[in-house]
Amino acid sequence: MGEKSDNPYRHLPAKAFWRTGVAEAGLFGLSQLWSSAWTLPADAQFATFGSCFAQHISRALISRKMNWLNAEPAPGRTPPELAQKYNYGVFSARTGNIYTAAQLLLWARLASGAAGTDSIEYWTDEKGLVHDMLRPKIEPQGFVSRKEAEASVASTARAFARCITEADVLVFTLGLTEGWINTATGQSYSICPGTGVGTFDEGVHAFHNYTYPEILRDLEAALAIMWQMNPDLHVLLTVSPVPLVATASGDHVLVATQYSKSVLRAVAGDMARSHAQVDYFPSYEIIAAPSSRATFFEPNMRAIAHDGVDLVMRHFFAGLDLSAPSRRAGAAPDAGRAAAEAQMQAEELVCEEMLLETFNER
Repeated sequence: MGEKSDNPYRHLPAKAFWRTGVAEAGLFGLSQLWSSAWTLPADAQFATFGSCFAQHISRALISRKMNWLNAEPAPGRTPPELAQKYNYGVFSARTGNIYTAAQLLLWARLASGAAGTDSIEYWTDEKGLVHDMLRPKIEPQGFVSRKEAEASVASTARAFARCITEADVLVFTLGLTEGWINTATGQSYSICPGTGVGTFDEGVHAFHNYTYPEILRDLEAALAIMWQMNPDLHVLLTVSPVPLVATASGDHVLVATQYSKSVLRAVAGDMARSHAQVDYFPSYEIIAAPSSRATFFEPNMRAIAHDGVDLVMRHFFAGLDLSAPSRRAGAAPDAGRAAAEAQMQAEELVCEEMLLETFNER
């Protein structure tokens, strides 16, 4: 056989071929999965939001004594378990889970002042307690009045704005394409009304499976608002590897999960290619790709085992470039950070979507 002709594939690195990059490397030998596109200061501040899986990133940042921005800490001396129950220190502001790009856009509008707290839907239960439907489980017992509920939303909107203006990197974990909307107002919900709080009304509440163009549009709009507030903000997108608890699409939940994750992955990748200030970290691939052989899923085939989370975080920190000079003097952690650090010792993730499993009566 004659000498092989020159072509682009002869000059590719080992990571570009499945045999050498994956099969021969083995699960724990995978390398060069991600390298940050940015050079960040050593004391960079990170804000984290999104689905349940985003909580692993904040915990990992805190455990490494890095600057995780807790813009809405619990009141002083609040016990860690009580703070978590009331959703303090779970994300960088008390937003609860932000599963969809539509929800992220709403929070960006609230933070910028483009939307007011009166635009949020509130529901009064049979005890007269008020719940805001943007954060249905934020107060386990509900608020005593709508005024108190609106004040709480306003506080979180200010904290979210602080995250945008003060963070170097906002990490957002995309979780779902499926959601529920109010057909009269257009508000998106984190969970279906009637499953946790609220009353389901089929004439008002409609299932919506967001498409690629819709998610891209909402994400572009949300980031445009954030960059108006802070032109230097970097946004790191990830996709949660955790499967759906349930689907209202009519498809089998396995098929619905693969559709959802595929669409979210495509949007995140295209956003990273289109914007220099957006990057993508492959947490989804590390856990869900064939190379993992489902090793990191718990027996329920949904929860991610600690070893899997640890592997994801090792790749995350290996790819970060924190070689730029620090900009701040080394200050001691404040009380808010200390409280968050203690709180993060709790292993239970706060995940509103899990409420759906209570309706599986089989």
